[in-house]
Amino acid sequence: MMMMPSLFGNSLFDEWMDFPFESGFTKGAKRDTSLMRTDVKEKDGVYELEMELPGYQKEDVTAQLKDGYLTVQASRSASSDEKDERGNYIRRERYTGQCSRSFYVGEGVKQEDIHAKFENGILKLLVPKAEERKPVEENKFIAIEG
Repeated sequence: MMMMPSLFGNSLFDEWMDFPFESGFTKGAKRDTSLMRTDVKEKDGVYELEMELPGYQKEDVTAQLKDGYLTVQASRSASSDEKDERGNYIRRERYTGQCSRSFYVGEGVKQEDIHAKFENGILKLLVPKAEERKPVEENKFIAIEG
């Protein structure tokens, strides 16, 4: 077993191996747990969701309601080019990725009932609490002997 150097319990290579999104080729890498972290509160018949999307802009985020599921998706592209004085690339990196989360809010919730606001990297959603439908009582017959 090879020992990796560490500072304060963290490997020096954690940052190097830390990819913004986990995918098939990064399963061994440390996962970014700050992405799409969501707090849900219930208040006055409304669910308040606060989702952290650090580094994203309002234009990068979409929210969709379909079949009772509220899905929030965030996607972005970034590139960084560094050239020397002669215009030769020293480093050139490109990144494209997306992430999403879905919440079941109930089939009785309508799109116009959901309110969303994006500010300072936090998406706030107000979703009305769906009324529970009582199951229709089935007619049960009693067998009569005789």
